[in-house]
Amino acid sequence: QVQLVETGGGLVQAGGSLRLSCAASGIIYSINGMGWYRQAPGKQRELVARLSSDGSTTYGNSVKGRFTISRDNNKNTVNLQMNSLTPEDTALYYCNADVLNDRGLVAAWGQGTQVTVSS
Repeated sequence: QVQLVETGGGLVQAGGSLRLSCAASGIIYSINGMGWYRQAPGKQRELVARLSSDGSTTYGNSVKGRFTISRDNNKNTVNLQMNSLTPEDTALYYCNADVLNDRGLVAAWGQGTQVTVSS
């Protein structure tokens, strides 16, 4: 079993900042990549940021220059620093990890953490 737990969501005013964290636990041989996705009501889930095992990063166009994805020394933890937030960033944010363990290759998802940005 693999568990992902997101923390750090909340309510923030436009222009403010928020930092999300995601910790993966369980039986993990390796993680191919970790990332953040978000989904607002009535909209598709979209990529926010992704971090590959080699350290390369990918960002959604709408967050480039404002959000930064990073890893802790514990590589099973990924963070998302969100700056210059706007109401359009309001969504449920999900952590994802592609995990290899004794059960094979597993795409694990967290329960989500709500980010609400007021104008």
